[in-house]
Amino acid sequence: MTVTIFLGALLVPMALGVPIAFALILSGVALMMYLGLFDAQIVAQNVLNGADSFPLMAVPFFLLAGEVMNTGGLSRRIVNLAMALVGHIRGGLGFVAIFAACILSSLSGSAVADAAALGALLYPMMVKSGHDPARTGGLLASASVIGPIIPPSIGFILYGVIGGVSITKLFLAGIVPGLMIAVALCITWLIVARKEQFALPPRQSGAVRLKAFVDSIWALMLPVIIIVGLKFGVFTPTEAGVVAAVYSLFVSMVIYRELPPAKLFGVFVSAAKITAVVMFLVACAAVSAWLVTVADVPGELVSLLEPLMDNQTLLLLAIMAMVVLVGTAMDMTPTILIMTPVLIPVIREAGIDPVYFGVLFIINNSIGLITPPVGTVLNVICGVSKLSMEQLMKGVMPFLIAELIVLLLLILFPQIVTVPVALMGH
Repeated sequence: MTVTIFLGALLVPMALGVPIAFALILSGVALMMYLGLFDAQIVAQNVLNGADSFPLMAVPFFLLAGEVMNTGGLSRRIVNLAMALVGHIRGGLGFVAIFAACILSSLSGSAVADAAALGALLYPMMVKSGHDPARTGGLLASASVIGPIIPPSIGFILYGVIGGVSITKLFLAGIVPGLMIAVALCITWLIVARKEQFALPPRQSGAVRLKAFVDSIWALMLPVIIIVGLKFGVFTPTEAGVVAAVYSLFVSMVIYRELPPAKLFGVFVSAAKITAVVMFLVACAAVSAWLVTVADVPGELVSLLEPLMDNQTLLLLAIMAMVVLVGTAMDMTPTILIMTPVLIPVIREAGIDPVYFGVLFIINNSIGLITPPVGTVLNVICGVSKLSMEQLMKGVMPFLIAELIVLLLLILFPQIVTVPVALMGH
């Protein structure tokens, strides 16, 4: 009954168009009234406590870094480097998109920011060279979701804070799966684009490639600084967000000089707006998360999943199938906020490593960004490309299947995630 009330109070307001943040508070209040615990002070206290977290301070800094990189020329230089290296091979522009997505993901940690950058820079170029518009949009959308998987990742930060899991371990655990998704997208692109007739960009000389590399070296240094700093304990994930923001500002304003002081205010305002949305969601989710714990919703879920608790693979398959369905109707951030406090006790009870589960969970939520009707990344690419959602869905489907196959492989072979983290000494 508790689960029914919680889901009903959450989903019905959402279906009526109530913003997700307010639906989260309503679901918490409904549970409080059912349990006879309603107190407005408890609601207010949980909202305030939900946003009062040192690790969550990384979110606004990484979002700011993403805005600065798109405005200050770092993203464009990454794309130019990819063009110089692999743009001349058959289907090379697609490989450029995937290569650039991997680099950009290690800079911003946001799929939406990566989609905006890749769409604006590469979509016109790929269509002009003869690639199918829908397939091009599908590839760019699918490549963008690598953003929340390769560190730094805002999704990992949220999951780590709510679930009490090491964010550093999550960052390191996301590297190999993110690269696997990139390889899967390359293979899929090679298959779907082989019959297309398109113009190939000319092969660049060694001098041009060297120039592109030198031009992008400042942008390429950022992921190196973050990963090395986290690995050797120089700074925490929160401090890494500050490093990313300050470094990107310095490079954009002093080295590349593409971000004049006059534009700085607009960049800060844009980052602040996105931060406000994310942090308000986090704060409101704290109300329902507290009630979920008090009402022992995880205990009820454990009872429902009892037949699968002895088989970790089947349990993970069941949970991931549920997350895929939720991802079609809900955006990534609220899904993490709502489901993490419910699922963490279940996977701990089953003896599953929460770091390993976190990687699967965030990959699944990232894939949800390209599933209709709520797929945020799909909407971004639709806006950039002027494609309809139906056209874009046809183009994205082969790549979506490839990413789901990678997720299945990670479920069947957990060593892919756990062994690299162990070798890194964490």
